[in-house]
Amino acid sequence: MNIRKLDPSSSPLAAFGTQLRRSRQAGGLTQAELGARVGYTGSYVSYVERAERMPPVRFARDADAALRTGGTLELMWWHLGNDALIEGFPEFADREAVTTEIRLFEMGVIPGLLQTDSYMTALVQAAVKRGNIDQAQADERRAFRLARQRLLDRTPAPLVHAVLDESCLRRTVGGPAVMAEQLHHLECLARRPNVVLQVAPFDLGERVPFTMPVYLLTLPDQTVLGYTETLQRGYLESGTTTVAEWVLDYDRLQVTACSQVESLGMIRARRKELLNMSHRIDLTGAPWSKSSYSNGGGACIEVAAGFTGLMPVRDSKDPEGPALVFSAEAFAAFVAGVKAGEFGTV
Repeated sequence: MNIRKLDPSSSPLAAFGTQLRRSRQAGGLTQAELGARVGYTGSYVSYVERAERMPPVRFARDADAALRTGGTLELMWWHLGNDALIEGFPEFADREAVTTEIRLFEMGVIPGLLQTDSYMTALVQAAVKRGNIDQAQADERRAFRLARQRLLDRTPAPLVHAVLDESCLRRTVGGPAVMAEQLHHLECLARRPNVVLQVAPFDLGERVPFTMPVYLLTLPDQTVLGYTETLQRGYLESGTTTVAEWVLDYDRLQVTACSQVESLGMIRARRKELLNMSHRIDLTGAPWSKSSYSNGGGACIEVAAGFTGLMPVRDSKDPEGPALVFSAEAFAAFVAGVKAGEFGTV
């Protein structure tokens, strides 16, 4: 049987067809067998492998599942005719999808690979409001980013080492609640054995070697590629001298940045600040009632019900004064401590 040779660099569709064929052959399946598993004919699979058909995204997802490619095909699918991504980024994402190690440095925003859905939605909707992209492109960017993040759940998953400039923590995207959720997500990611997070604090000053985002990808053959970008386009760098310089600078950055333990402490502290900010609520007309633990001797507090997940508390002698807003869990823990006598007696 003659197999048509494709140049995967000739077009995104040719790259997709080439990867599909390689994955199918590595899985020991014929075109007809793969077609049966994804609900298409063997002839249709052949057309896609020869870059003669533009498959739907469902085909890519089902093929990923059948071939256990960890979402690689769906990720490549989003490059097909996708005009929502800056020039140069699709080529980088193709390499990222098969990498064994990702080292990255980011400034200003949490990198896309580590973003929550709410955080990324806030970013793309802001771009729509500015008129940089339309809503369809925003939806494409969000879907692409979600597909890209699936490589973190691949087996085996790549090692990810992220150094975040402190500005990534300080710039509030989507409001305090969205940002707090994002920082909690970083804490959860750091618990994974394949993820290392560090923060480069502001006081490093000029010792931070990069002024733009930088990614270093280690491929299965141990080749290392570099990637950076401007507002207009991305640049995938394969020159050994340039990449070697980036690797050396990154190694120095890892040493001078905060340790993961120190970095997570910074992330937690910032998240607590944001949680306090996000608990500012309108208490006008709130149904206040005295706590059953007020002693009637002047040391009385009032609580307001009806705020899901929150417990506003104020001094009953100063109803026009400030109110403290606790999370429901924190207030429940306080009440339990009072019951247990942990705070002594008045």
